[in-house]
Amino acid sequence: MNVFVTGATGWIGSAVVQDLIGAGHQVTGLARNDEKAARLAASGATVLRATLNDLDALKNAASTADAVIHTAFNHDFSKFPESAAQDQRVIEALGSALEGSERPLLVTSGLSGLPAGATEADLPDPASPRRSEVAARALKERGVRVATVRLAPSVHGIGDHGFIPIVIRLAREKGVSAYIGDGQNTWSGVYRLDVAKVYRLALEQGVTEAVYHAVADEAVPFRNIASIIGRRLGLPVELREREHFGWFATMAGGNMAASSARTRALLGWNPTGPSLLADLEQPAYYA
Repeated sequence: MNVFVTGATGWIGSAVVQDLIGAGHQVTGLARNDEKAARLAASGATVLRATLNDLDALKNAASTADAVIHTAFNHDFSKFPESAAQDQRVIEALGSALEGSERPLLVTSGLSGLPAGATEADLPDPASPRRSEVAARALKERGVRVATVRLAPSVHGIGDHGFIPIVIRLAREKGVSAYIGDGQNTWSGVYRLDVAKVYRLALEQGVTEAVYHAVADEAVPFRNIASIIGRRLGLPVELREREHFGWFATMAGGNMAASSARTRALLGWNPTGPSLLADLEQPAYYA
């Protein structure tokens, strides 16, 4: 397939590009500046030099591709509503280019707003500020072959710049590796290269589902995460109130565990990367 990938130089998108090319597919990737474009070209992909605001360019790329994978998202949390609105516009634009065809679109979302232990059949909270899955389901009602890949809150690996580094930074700044309540609220995790396989396998098998779960470790108590971070940094591990975490409190105290049993069975997906807790033992996470 010739696959158009947004976010092609990002933490997840670059792994998706690598996996697709390694499996023999051709990739056109979105890059927003010259440095990222050069890195993407060096990986073997064709480069579309544009941004998420260039909706016509995105639609043109989608209209000539056999499939589209949308991993891009602006993770500036100080502008989250604006980023969510932009994401929704991009998904609608990509979907409009694919409407009336059988060419598939995979969009990306998370587990926030889902019940603890969620399966692929559970629906997200309609009030969730991130609109990725809502936009995808609206396209599906119009006949677009679209699905959402829900990511574990920790897509981990060396080079991670997601939620775990935020927890580590907070511990350093506050002098304590903290948890909320009894610390038994659970996160799920998945190794970055294992995530890429979910996207590829879903495409290769025709995107038959509405939702796929990229989840390897289904339920990791947050206190266990805090304990390893505290030990690696030489800091105490203690209970703190939500105010300690500031804007991150909802995540730190959230239950974001989920099952991936259906995804594994349908795709034959068997994650082989290290577990979240094993990855957190690596010194490079604290460099």
